[in-house]
Amino acid sequence: MVNELKEIYKFRQMLVSVVRKELRSRYKGSLLGFLWTFVNPLLQLTIYSIVFPFLLRNTQENYPMFLFIALLPWIFFSSSLQGATTSIVTNANLVKKIYFPRMILPLSIVCTNLMNYLFGLVIVFPALILTGVTLTFNILWLPIVLLVAFIFTIGLSLILSSLYVRFRDLEHLVGIFIMIWFYLTPIVYGIEIFPRSVADLISYNPMVPIINSFRQILLYGSKPEWTSLSYSFFISLLVLIVGLLIFRKLEKTFAEEL
Repeated sequence: MVNELKEIYKFRQMLVSVVRKELRSRYKGSLLGFLWTFVNPLLQLTIYSIVFPFLLRNTQENYPMFLFIALLPWIFFSSSLQGATTSIVTNANLVKKIYFPRMILPLSIVCTNLMNYLFGLVIVFPALILTGVTLTFNILWLPIVLLVAFIFTIGLSLILSSLYVRFRDLEHLVGIFIMIWFYLTPIVYGIEIFPRSVADLISYNPMVPIINSFRQILLYGSKPEWTSLSYSFFISLLVLIVGLLIFRKLEKTFAEEL
């Protein structure tokens, strides 16, 4: 793991260049350009805010912000997994021609989506203030929660991107898996709507403490629940280690498979 980090650091300029290229090319030629970073989550927020309170008979106070705070990190997570899965195959010519740490490709996708999340905070903070939410010093815990989400996302991205080189059906399975995962995570609803036994079962989902921590910090002005967040952190580390092992083993055959 240390060797991989050293190698990525050695090629850090390449990583930065790829991320810049991704950010520039993502909305190149579109009418709204970079504004789509904000338009997409706002459109989803609008739809969910109208539909789900009606379907679930939700009485959650300040529901749009309750939803928005959870929706943005989920978009970071899901977009990263979907983009990273195909990142090696998409850059097949690059992989076969020059040497560089292959994990830079999925890592660049995750970093690009992380930047989009950070840009999204430009909307979140003013929206919270306008809806009467008081921001507290507990907002300083936000980077820690974001780091846990980042580690978890990187680990899964390494696993999926390396497996996809050999198993191309994985792209479609990931889309289905993410859709199911979305509804098993308290994003459009609060976990308290379930009976205690069901809520406890759902809480084993590592994304639950992460999403709840974002809400605790930004919406409720409190500290994260450290016990549950620590669970997500250790799961994230485990997934990252497994991801590194799988990626290291399979990257030797990337050129042949591509």
